[in-house]
Amino acid sequence: MSITIYHNPRCSKSRETLKLLQEKGIEPNVREYLKDVPSAEELQTVLKALGISARELLRTKEAEYKEAGLNDTSLDDAAIIDAMTHFPKLIERPIVINGDQARIGRPPESVLEILA
Repeated sequence: MSITIYHNPRCSKSRETLKLLQEKGIEPNVREYLKDVPSAEELQTVLKALGISARELLRTKEAEYKEAGLNDTSLDDAAIIDAMTHFPKLIERPIVINGDQARIGRPPESVLEILA
């Protein structure tokens, strides 16, 4: 089982989710997405695995959200994904990926759904 976590070590939910995985005996591939920014294609794959739109993956309380004009509801997924590649802080975290399934670790226990 190859599991990846999009992780921000400064985020408490991300740390809790990583700890939960480790407590279940899983050592995921840890991708610090702020340093190793996912490409637009990778984000499209993650969104498909999550089953959500790009807008649903946005962190709307970050300053970059307003600065980039992302509150414009006419923006399509491609524009939002492009913004996330330039401002990865806008990507909701943590994201755990297992094959073609993914979950956002909010709450951390939600990632357990894709580990069976």
